[in-house]
Amino acid sequence: MAGPFRFSVNMLTPTGGEEWRKKCRRAEELGYDVIQVPDHLGMMAPFPALVAAAAVTERPRLGTFVLNAGFWNPTLLAREIATADVLTGGRLEVGIGAGYVKEEHDRAGLEFLAPGGRVGHLRRTVEELKRLLADDGHLPKAVQRPGPPLLIGGNGDRVLRLAVEHADVVAFTGARESKDGLKVLTGEELDGRIAAYRKAAAGRADEQELNLLIQFVAVTDDREAAVRDLLPLAPHLSAEQVLQLPLLAVGTVGQIADQLRAQRERYGFSYISVLDPYLETFGPVIEELRGS
Repeated sequence: MAGPFRFSVNMLTPTGGEEWRKKCRRAEELGYDVIQVPDHLGMMAPFPALVAAAAVTERPRLGTFVLNAGFWNPTLLAREIATADVLTGGRLEVGIGAGYVKEEHDRAGLEFLAPGGRVGHLRRTVEELKRLLADDGHLPKAVQRPGPPLLIGGNGDRVLRLAVEHADVVAFTGARESKDGLKVLTGEELDGRIAAYRKAAAGRADEQELNLLIQFVAVTDDREAAVRDLLPLAPHLSAEQVLQLPLLAVGTVGQIADQLRAQRERYGFSYISVLDPYLETFGPVIEELRGS
């Protein structure tokens, strides 16, 4: 049984210091539960950005969404996490994934492993992080014990099994890797990924929170017009099929709220993330769904 909704905003857009602080304060005013920062080159570095967000907010938690395990040595990452947890007053949530952008690895001079190698490195990183952060002798010591809540993101079977073993939150993406790049998942394909997760989680005693990243938000009375520019990105789908994609939230505030309730019932998604270009647009939806 999925729990009440939580909402987060993933801050993609690099800004100056005062604009950053203003956006974070605005996210709190709009009712977002978590302020998140991704881990991509060309965007804000996650840990200093989250510490800065903590300094100007009181209620929201602060999360990485998600760290690219391929960028990090686990021991050094444990130091970053513990320090950030201290400096945010124990409000940190750690999201991590296997990484998927080869070009960023090339720019950083880091090897881009095959999918199995990336998942293997993610597993080693997660296991070492949990060991180090739970060790009372590890300095600095995280405020949250045995460590900040862990979110693992991805759709593949191996990542889902890892998430079942170690995560507090499992984050699903609305797309998958293919030879032609990322391919969006239809509702039926996402059903399949949820079924794989449920099978892996069958023996788990407690229920995990499930997250979905919404890639596009439009509050509108004309749904088809709102997605017209998106159709070339999914040429195999009709406009009606695009409107049914789980990673889009298009319609009136009431329609979007109904969609998210229906997706919570169908898939179990109670933790919803949106991208920062839709920070303001999604605010009324949060208000509509607050407490439900």
